[in-house]
Amino acid sequence: SVDLAREWAVAANPFANGWVHAYELDLTNLSVLDFSTLGPLPWLAELMKHRDGDDGRYYRENAPKFIARYGVDISGYDVVRGWRADASYFYICKSFVRNNIGVDFLSELLTLGDFGIQYFVQSAKAFLALRELSEACEEVAAAEFYAKYNRRDSVARSRMYDLIENDPRNRLDRTFKD
Repeated sequence: SVDLAREWAVAANPFANGWVHAYELDLTNLSVLDFSTLGPLPWLAELMKHRDGDDGRYYRENAPKFIARYGVDISGYDVVRGWRADASYFYICKSFVRNNIGVDFLSELLTLGDFGIQYFVQSAKAFLALRELSEACEEVAAAEFYAKYNRRDSVARSRMYDLIENDPRNRLDRTFKD
């Protein structure tokens, strides 16, 4: 998404313009792991492999068990496809670990904000399959797109907090502890 790329190009600094480069990825002959076909639990296990979901004893003792049960070995794949994984959405993982989100509600939360799907290009073979679309390179005005980034992120966070706390579909009958 070019619009998301523009927003993320300036997300770290509201005073500096950013750059967007567009690429095309030819997936022919590449092995692709698509977490959206596996469901949210393997995706959360992958996030837990790389980030601390909580600093409490409960998490430290149970996260390795969760990862062992739901984790997927991504090492044999050229490309990994999954939901957004930045800090604001890692709150979903933290809330799940704290047993504030039911398993059946995770998929809906991961699609909030229309942030789309991310691709992780991890092999040399996959990097060689990337082709930069030079005509799509553009400077992004921080003054315009930083506000759009904050608006989108703020709306998504607010909606996420509200859904976690108030939506009756967030049943806590199956949570992290289960």
